[in-house]
Amino acid sequence: MTEEGDTVLIKRGDNSYQGVLMPSTTGSIVIKLINGYNAGFDPHTVEMELLEKKSDVMAQEVTIPPPNPNLPTVSILSTGGTIASKVDYRTGAVTSQFTAEDILLAIPELTKIANFNAKVVYSILSENMRPDYWIKLAEEVEKEISSGASGVIITHGTDTMMYTAAALAFMIKTPVPIVFVGSQRSADRPSSDNAMNAICAAQVATSDIAEVTVVMHATTSDDHCNIHRATRVRKMHTSRRDAFQTINSRPLGQVDYPSGKITTHLDYIKRGERELSINIKMTSRCALLKYTTGASPETLLFASANYKGIVLEGTGLGHVSTEWIPYIERTTQAGIPVVMTSQCINGRVCDRVYDTGRDILKAGVIEGEDMLPEVALVKLMWAAGQTQDIDEIKKIMSTNIAGEITRSSQT
Repeated sequence: MTEEGDTVLIKRGDNSYQGVLMPSTTGSIVIKLINGYNAGFDPHTVEMELLEKKSDVMAQEVTIPPPNPNLPTVSILSTGGTIASKVDYRTGAVTSQFTAEDILLAIPELTKIANFNAKVVYSILSENMRPDYWIKLAEEVEKEISSGASGVIITHGTDTMMYTAAALAFMIKTPVPIVFVGSQRSADRPSSDNAMNAICAAQVATSDIAEVTVVMHATTSDDHCNIHRATRVRKMHTSRRDAFQTINSRPLGQVDYPSGKITTHLDYIKRGERELSINIKMTSRCALLKYTTGASPETLLFASANYKGIVLEGTGLGHVSTEWIPYIERTTQAGIPVVMTSQCINGRVCDRVYDTGRDILKAGVIEGEDMLPEVALVKLMWAAGQTQDIDEIKKIMSTNIAGEITRSSQT
């Protein structure tokens, strides 16, 4: 008699399929194939042969070496996306634990790079991340660095990782690397990117790049990861392994795999150049509005009645319909900052070219330069947390804090 975790052979006609018997809630026979994918079969149309009982199938044992005094110590903080997910080959199921031992068992190559401590800060889907969670995460990062961590890795779901990374870039001045990493594909898929991303992230966490960065696959192949500045990165595809791209600049650098060699393309703040400091004052009461053809300016009035700051995603160089301009002026005169960005993604805002743009500037709009709209939103949340004075907010929004603004476009 077969049971979950047994290795079986499924025969259907002239075809045979070998794999581990998986749980099923539909009455189908489900097995995990040797290539890592799952396959389902109608039990009435196949023959199933037991090859090996699960008690005889043992995953290869991995021995974790003791801490190496010659290696640095890196802290790994989990927010829900974990690099420790792995396949239990006795059941075929994917499990996710998050102790340092679990991580090193899943990815033993890490033991050659550093010693690790691990802590769960949140166990949430990334779409459930909130600005107040950013604050808690920043405090946890500060604790780890103050306790002597040579670098910090933050595992995060990919969908909102760019928001959290940008928030920490504004809140923390760090003397050591802070590296965000995630996975586009789960550990039970042959094309999973979790192990390579984690290994590359560890290389950056032990480097001299003392900034907040995002490290993810650079191509669809397993050849290297890109190192993105936290305020320049955007997820540009729903599922590709190379979904994360630096916008309006080059990636800060890259990590070759498996050699671990780091090549940098831009100047960066080096390890130890800054003292650790944290500024976690932030408000969640800011909104990002996307202008569309024919959109009613009443939308702006509604937002201004409920929020302390507004980022507009305008067309082209940063435009909205002329009928919006009086509403923008009413909003800014009420002391609510309005920041103009572009929905074009690449390029920069310049409201001095056309009459509409000049009128928008006269109405009190703050030009977002070449900031990504999402980054401008996070920065405005942080700026509005520092002060309610609209002139001071304008000064903060116009100042390059963490590489989010360049004075001349590079692309």
